[in-house]
Amino acid sequence: MNIQAQQSTVAIIGAGSIGTGWAVVFGDAGHKVRLFDAVPDRLQAACGEIAERLGDLQEFDILNGTPDNVLDRISFCTDMAEAIAGAGHAQECIPEDLAAKKQLFSQLDELAEPSCVLASSSSFLPASAFAADLAGRHRILVVHPANPPFLLRVVEIVPAPFTDPDVVDRTHQLMTGADMAGVRLGGEVEGFAYNRLQGALLREAYCLVRDGIVSVSDIDRLVRDALGLRWSVIGPFETSDLNTRGGIEAHAARMGPSYARMGRERGQDDPWTRELVAQVTNARRQALPLDKWHERGAERDRALMALLRARGSDPALAICGDD
Repeated sequence: MNIQAQQSTVAIIGAGSIGTGWAVVFGDAGHKVRLFDAVPDRLQAACGEIAERLGDLQEFDILNGTPDNVLDRISFCTDMAEAIAGAGHAQECIPEDLAAKKQLFSQLDELAEPSCVLASSSSFLPASAFAADLAGRHRILVVHPANPPFLLRVVEIVPAPFTDPDVVDRTHQLMTGADMAGVRLGGEVEGFAYNRLQGALLREAYCLVRDGIVSVSDIDRLVRDALGLRWSVIGPFETSDLNTRGGIEAHAARMGPSYARMGRERGQDDPWTRELVAQVTNARRQALPLDKWHERGAERDRALMALLRARGSDPALAICGDD
C-alpha cells in the first residue's frame, strides 16, 4: 500500500459497517481519522469492530503498520462540528435515505472549511439528488466503495454536473494514496456502475429461482465456483475476449444473438450493435493484441490455479463445498 508524503484529516460521518471500513482504509494509509456518530453506543461498538478488522488484516499481512498504530490515528466523536473541523475530506456513510442525506449535507456544507471535499458513500443516489441546492455544491460528489472497502479496494468516483473538476482530481489522488483504485464515471446514473452490474446478475438469479430452473444454493455455487472465481482474476469483457478464439469480436458474433434473445425474454431490448462491438473490440485490442491471446489465457489459468491452491490449503477459504 502507498503512504502519502503529507497526510490530511479525514472526517467520517456515520459509524456503521461502511464508516468503520473507511476508518480502517484511511487510518492504515496514515491519515488522522475522526469517526462521528450521534449514538455513543455505536461508536463504542465501532471501536471494537475496527480493532478486530485490523487484527485480521495483520494476520494476513496486508496492513501497513500495526493495529495499535492505526487505532492511534482514529478518534471517535459524538459532535459533528468537532469531527469535521479542519478536515480536508469528509466521507458520509449514513443509510440510503434521500431526506436524511439532504439534511446532513446542508449541515456539512455549513460546518466544513471551504476547501474540504464532501463525499457521499451512497450506493444509488447521485449527488445532484441531495446537493443541487447547496451553496457549496461544487465540492460535493459521490465516492462509492465496494463493501468492505479495506478488502475490495476500488471506488466509484461520481461527480455531479456541478462538481468542480479539481475536486474530482483531488479525490482521485486521495483514493490512490490510500491504495483505493478510483473508477471515474462519466456521468450520473442511478446505482452507478457497480450496483447496476450487480443488479443485472441478481435480477436474472431471482428469475431463475422463480421459474424453478435452479435453486438458491446452486446459483451461489455457479457464481462462487465458476463465474466469480474467474471474474476475481479478469473481468467480463476480458473473459469473453479469452473465451473465443479470435477475441471478443468473434465472441459477439457467435453469442450476441443468443444474449439478445435472452434479454428480450426479460423485457430488455439492448442488442450489441456493430458500432458498440467495435468500440469494445478496439479497447480490448489496445489492452491485448491478438498475438498475445494464447499467452494471456495461460496467465489467467495460472492465476486460477493459485486461487484454487489457496482455497484448498487454507481452511478459512475452503467454503466451496455443499451448502
